[in-house]
Amino acid sequence: MPIPRSFYKRSTVLVARDLLGAVVRHGPLAGRIVETEAYLGEADEAAHSFAGLTRRTRVIFGPPGHAYVYLSYGLHCCLNFVAEPDGRPGCVLIRALEPLEGLDQMFLRRPRARKPRDLCSGPGKLTQALGVTLEHYGADLTRGPLTVEPGESGGFDIGVSTRIGITRSAELPLRFFIRDNEHVSRR
Repeated sequence: MPIPRSFYKRSTVLVARDLLGAVVRHGPLAGRIVETEAYLGEADEAAHSFAGLTRRTRVIFGPPGHAYVYLSYGLHCCLNFVAEPDGRPGCVLIRALEPLEGLDQMFLRRPRARKPRDLCSGPGKLTQALGVTLEHYGADLTRGPLTVEPGESGGFDIGVSTRIGITRSAELPLRFFIRDNEHVSRR
């Protein structure tokens, strides 16, 4: 059963923390979220929505619980989940997953991966492994082929740090991860 839309209709920071342990499912493939980053909309210079509503960012300003997928440096798709009430921008970048189901197919999509830890330990890796593309831009995470389900909550320590790979608003402690989980990305 997917997580309801009301879950996403909250503060981006709370959604980013509470997504840890949840399960992203794309068809027969699934992975537990072990690392996220919060992007706070028009008040956050690192957020794509900082410049306001554009054709690219329209989904971020829309109803929560949808996917914002974009191409990073023209190479890798990145998967984000829209948070905040409708009209207020905010999204959560999914940085790493612990693969749970469909590992054989993930290894086919990521032939350079040697072990499960290599499959989804970064935003570009996880979209490649799951088969998430720009076609998933705007996908409703509460129904359809790309969903998020409740997973293990609690029972783990949450680490907090600054975000990775950005220069603007880089000092904000908006990266959340499950401590000691081997699938968290490396800096």
